[in-house]
Amino acid sequence: MNVRSQHQFTLLQASENNPGLAKLMAQQKASLSRLRAIEMLIPAPLRPFVKSGPFEDGAWCLMLSNNTTAAKLRQLLPTFEEKLRATGLEVTSIRLKVSRQP
Repeated sequence: MNVRSQHQFTLLQASENNPGLAKLMAQQKASLSRLRAIEMLIPAPLRPFVKSGPFEDGAWCLMLSNNTTAAKLRQLLPTFEEKLRATGLEVTSIRLKVSRQP
């Protein structure tokens, strides 16, 4: 029987040794912090339909579950951008993407 030594790493440890993974984790953290900053501006009934999406080079994407949510959030984009500026989490743009789920 071949006994293999197994090393377990946390995601944080793995990211410290992998620049690509570290970059992805930083982008995810930046995206989540922006969502948390604007979360209270999203009408409560719509919050379950909004997820943070990719954040790269200042452009941020919100992933939405349906077109109704997209229509309402499109109206709120200037308010979101103002809130993000006020909290020091500026973005160059916010994109809304409806993800069709089966």
